[in-house]
Amino acid sequence: MTERFQRGLARQQEIGGAGPRRRAYDALADVAPDLSRLAVEFAYGDIHSRPGLDAGQRELVILGALIATGGVEPQLEAHIGSALGAGPTPRAVVEAVMQAIPYAGFPRVFAAMAIVRRVFAERNLLPLQ
Repeated sequence: MTERFQRGLARQQEIGGAGPRRRAYDALADVAPDLSRLAVEFAYGDIHSRPGLDAGQRELVILGALIATGGVEPQLEAHIGSALGAGPTPRAVVEAVMQAIPYAGFPRVFAAMAIVRRVFAERNLLPLQ
C-alpha cells in the first residue's frame, strides 16, 4: 500500500468509514480491480486530505457536485452518510441540498432529498427538529 492509499483510507475512516464505498468497490473488483485503489488514493488521499476546508465542509461541497451531476445515487447516499459523520448537522445537510436548486434544478434536488430522507430514516434522524 502506498502512502497515498494509507492517507486515503485514514480519511475515509475519519468521515465514517468506507462501508458504502467498499460495497461499490467490491462490486466492480472483477472487472476493474484498480478502480478502488485509484479512488482511495486520488479522491481521499490527495484531494479530500488537502488543507483549507474541514471534512464536513468538503462533504457539503461534494453533495452539491453530485446533485448537479445527477445519476449518481449510490455516491450521493455514501456522501450524505459521510457528511453526517464529518460534522454537519442533519439540518445543514438538508440546507446544502436545498442550495443546489438554482444550479441543478428541482428534479435533481427532489431526487437527492429522497435519498437524504432514506439515510436519515436509517439513522433514526426523522423527523427533523
